[in-house]
Amino acid sequence: MSLSCFQPSCNLLASCFAIFFLVLLQTKIATSALIMSMRNHHKNYHHSRPMLPSNQSTCALFVGAWVRDESYPLYDSSNCPTIIDAEFNCQMYGRPDSEYLKYRWQPLNCELPRFNGLEFLLKMRGKSIMFVGDSLGRNQWESLICMISSSVPRTSTQMSRGDPFSIFKFVDYDATISFYKAPYLVDIDLVQGKRVLRLEEISGNANAWRNADVLMFNTGHWWNHKGSLQGWDYMESGGTYYQDMDRLVALERGLGTWAKWVDANIDATRTRNEHRSFVGGKKFHLFLVLSSGIRIAPCSTGSCIPSEWSAGTTTATTKNCYGETTPVSGSTYPGEYPDQMRVVDTVIRGMQNPAYLLDITTLSELRKDGHPSIYSGDLSPQQRANPDRSADCSHWCLPGLPDTWNQLLYTALLF
Repeated sequence: MSLSCFQPSCNLLASCFAIFFLVLLQTKIATSALIMSMRNHHKNYHHSRPMLPSNQSTCALFVGAWVRDESYPLYDSSNCPTIIDAEFNCQMYGRPDSEYLKYRWQPLNCELPRFNGLEFLLKMRGKSIMFVGDSLGRNQWESLICMISSSVPRTSTQMSRGDPFSIFKFVDYDATISFYKAPYLVDIDLVQGKRVLRLEEISGNANAWRNADVLMFNTGHWWNHKGSLQGWDYMESGGTYYQDMDRLVALERGLGTWAKWVDANIDATRTRNEHRSFVGGKKFHLFLVLSSGIRIAPCSTGSCIPSEWSAGTTTATTKNCYGETTPVSGSTYPGEYPDQMRVVDTVIRGMQNPAYLLDITTLSELRKDGHPSIYSGDLSPQQRANPDRSADCSHWCLPGLPDTWNQLLYTALLF
C-alpha cells in the first residue's frame, strides 16, 4: 500500500469535546409557527452564534435559560438500572448532590410540551428509531428509553446489546429504539492490518440505518482524538492515504460524504407525496434535523482547561467539571463558538435538501454541572481520588441533559 502523508498544522481544532447531532426523521406536515420556525432555523447561521429571530411570534426553542423545577427529573435512575451504562449513572456511583436534576430548559418566548412516553409510543407504533454515532449518541439513546419506560412501566420489552448494534423494543407497540456505533459516520476499513478512515465512503454504515423511520446522527468528538485514543491509523481521501490532516478539513470531508448520501437517497418531494405513514392521522414527510455541537472547554497540549467555569464551585486548582453543581446563569455562554459548527454550517449550505438545525449548542454549554465527573462506575478508587486527570467532562449524567435533547426531539416529531 503506497502511503502519501502530510503532518497536521499547528492550528487544529479549538475544542476538546465538540459534538453535534444530525437527525433524519419523518414528521407530520404542520403549519404551526413552532415547526415553521424550526425548519428555517439553519438559515440564521452566518458563522457566528445563532441569534433570536426577529419574528417574536415564533417559538425560539433554543434561546432561553435553565430554571429550577421541583417536578424534575422526568424519571429515577433506580427505575432504569439495566438501561443506563455505569459511566452515565452518577447517582448510583456516589454523586453526593442532586440539585443538578432539578433544572428545566425554558425557551425565551414559549413553553416546551412535557414529555409523555405513552403518547410517544402511540404515535411511533410500528416504527423504528435509530441513534447513529459515538457514546454521546448512546447517552441520548439510553435517555429516551428511560423516559419512555417511566410512562409505561408494565409494558413488555426486549433488549439486545452488541457492537456495533444495540436494540431496545417496546413489544406491545412494535416500536424499536436502536443504537448503531459509527463514531465518524463514514466507513473504517482494515487494510493490511491498518485501520483506514474512508472520508468519501459511507455505504457500509449506511446499509445499517437505511430502513429506519427516525434517524438521529451524531459525530464530532472522535475527530479530535490523537495517540492511543485515535480510532484510525490512516485517512483516505481521493485515493490518497494520509497519516494525518487538519481535523476540521477531515470532518468537513466526512460530513460532506454524509450529506451526499442524504441527497442521493432521500427525495423529499417524492416522500412527501408517496409516503403512507401517519402520526396523529396526518401524513408524514421526510425532513432533516441537524442538532449542533457543544464545546466543553478550550484545549491545548492535549489537556482541557475550562477557564469559563471559574464562577462555580470549581476551585483554582481543579479547573474541570468536578464540583460543579449549578448551570451557567443566563442565556449566553462566555466561550467561543465551536469551529466544528462552522464546518456543519458549510456542509448544510451545500446540501440540495438542507438539514434543519436543532440547535442544542448553547443550552448544553450552560450545563457545566451535568457531567459524570468522577461519579462513574468505570473509575477506580485511585482515579476518583484524582479528578484533575480522571473527571469525565464529556458525557452526561442520566437523568440529565440528554433528556432535554429528547424533549426537543419529541417536540419536533409530535407538535
